[in-house]
Amino acid sequence: MKSILAGFAMMIFCNCISAQDYASYKVVSTFHILSAGGWDYLAVHGNKLYVSHSTQVNILDKNTGDSLGIIPNTTGVHGIAFDDAINKGFTSNGKLNNISVFDLNTNEITAQYATGKNPDAILYEPFTKTIITCNGGSNDLSVIDPVSGKILATVAVGGKPETAVTDYKGKLFVNIEDKNQIAVVDLKTFTVKQYWSVLPGEEPTGLAIDTATGRLFAGCDKLLVVVNASNGKSVANIPIGEGCDGVAFDNARKTVFTSNGRDGTITVVKETSANNYNVIENAVTKKGARTIAIDETTHTLYVSTADFDPNTPAGSWPKMLPGTFVVLALRR
Repeated sequence: MKSILAGFAMMIFCNCISAQDYASYKVVSTFHILSAGGWDYLAVHGNKLYVSHSTQVNILDKNTGDSLGIIPNTTGVHGIAFDDAINKGFTSNGKLNNISVFDLNTNEITAQYATGKNPDAILYEPFTKTIITCNGGSNDLSVIDPVSGKILATVAVGGKPETAVTDYKGKLFVNIEDKNQIAVVDLKTFTVKQYWSVLPGEEPTGLAIDTATGRLFAGCDKLLVVVNASNGKSVANIPIGEGCDGVAFDNARKTVFTSNGRDGTITVVKETSANNYNVIENAVTKKGARTIAIDETTHTLYVSTADFDPNTPAGSWPKMLPGTFVVLALRR
């Protein structure tokens, strides 16, 4: 009887630990930004949160939401990237067909470099020590020397590149939104070596990677497609909310997050092994919160959105109500 009771007690203890591990993500802070205009990506760097916002990037204290400055003249800004070795940040300015370079200490713009048409997602790629933009208007990537601004390579990808991630070993993976594919780019030759289908997933947007397990997480229309990064085989198709435009991965907690703008949710997916995934919850955010950033030091998630005009005609792009733009911070 003693051993049975001990075993029963251990079961209860394990269940409690499991419940704690899977506590719900909730909005813990709301940061208001009163300037006008639309938005796209957010990025965490150190103690700062960088928020794209139409013609500028707002810089907030990631903990309090206090304004720490802006990066101006970034018309049509999409994303933000950082090169700590030279203490510079970079914004992709979609309507200007260029990137702005700014000092990470002073926020001062020090240069602007040309890209392809409508640069969208942007990243610092450490294997090549370059800045790479996904150019939705010219269906290519611009590979840029962050110091000189010279375009080292232009990589045609055969469709609209939405987001890219690196394996840090010489491969870049790019979601091709209008082809339902992931393009595999060899960073030694700057050429596309393979195209991998994400079907039944469609219109892949957000993309994240677990370099430890070699798995890619492609956010598609109502589906998260998990792909083996070594051979392109799909290993899991996971239902998610509607309107995903961003995917984040918490390496320490082995958890994938998709931001679902139409539903106003974040789908939380636990990676229990390389080929096994469980949906934990659909945490409530707010409609329009379609992109996402993660602070892996605090495990905080950030999404941005606004209120919309309820009288917008059916089929039209919803109009943002002035003065309602916010960033939501979520934690367990």
